[in-house]
Amino acid sequence: MSKTSRNPDNLPALAGQAEGGFAAKVSEAVLDLVSSRPESARQASTLPSEAARAAQSVAQQAAQKAALAAGSLALPPGPLGWLTILPELLTVWRIQRQAVADIAAIYGRTADLGREQMLYCMFRHTAAQAVRDLAVRVGERMVVQPVAAKVMQQISRVVGVKLSESLVRKSISRWVPLAGAAAVSAYAFYDTQRVARTAIELFEGEQIIELKP
Repeated sequence: MSKTSRNPDNLPALAGQAEGGFAAKVSEAVLDLVSSRPESARQASTLPSEAARAAQSVAQQAAQKAALAAGSLALPPGPLGWLTILPELLTVWRIQRQAVADIAAIYGRTADLGREQMLYCMFRHTAAQAVRDLAVRVGERMVVQPVAAKVMQQISRVVGVKLSESLVRKSISRWVPLAGAAAVSAYAFYDTQRVARTAIELFEGEQIIELKP
């Protein structure tokens, strides 16, 4: 392996070369992720207080699981770390997707969990501009607007570009053994908690699905 590929000082240049292809892969992964809804073994809670406790438990368990998975996959340093970025991302996303499905089930809202709701819950905080029109709060209600497949593809591309820019910058930490893995683990924990909070906010309130002509 050349000295250039082992030198962290050259990482931004390497990142710029890889970012375009990486964004396309992330966009494709986003679209695949939200196109299906995982099954949930959770039962609907009849009392709001029970639902809130169960949802918080799901959030905590998912965050811990995501942190462990992300930290483990981020352990290889240097060039090997590049190879684990997408697998780590997909692993964390699947954990988050299941958490969203479980929270919807707890609130008895599984039937309301479509691709728009899933996309909104998972990427509201990391790609807000891309998903801001999918769900809009009007008073005490959340109005969800279904979109055509072509629009969903466009949104996934924007999300992919936005996330790839952020992820490539953060991947510099992978050149620092252990410390980099700890940072990745901490971020996965925090990110998963935010996804769960968005799902709780969406499904514990009244939701209107606004069909456009």
